[in-house]
Amino acid sequence: MSATSAFFEHLTVAGQDPRFSKVCGSVRFDIRDDGHLEQWRLDIDHGRMRVTRSGGPATTVIQVSAQVANAMARGEVNGLAAITRGEIMVDGDLALALRIGRLFPRKHGPRQHYTPDSGT
Repeated sequence: MSATSAFFEHLTVAGQDPRFSKVCGSVRFDIRDDGHLEQWRLDIDHGRMRVTRSGGPATTVIQVSAQVANAMARGEVNGLAAITRGEIMVDGDLALALRIGRLFPRKHGPRQHYTPDSGT
């Protein structure tokens, strides 16, 4: 199981996040890996989280490579930094996309930067 799949499975089990009690919206993650497209949809309704493997319409669509998505799921890459570097493309509600960054883990200590050659 990839780090990204494990991340979404964890959200499915958690089901609720009080940090999102005032948030309603949907985010679709379009994750590309060597021509293959994997899609995850996160629906948020006042903190209740529902994750599906769906390519349906969403308030926000985040396009990212599998390598960057896995690095984010491991806490190695900051989403905002990846957006500014052009590694993540956001279509729709940018504020919602930035809030979603709170769901991803953060490693303690100095931040590592993802580079395609190193895999970290």
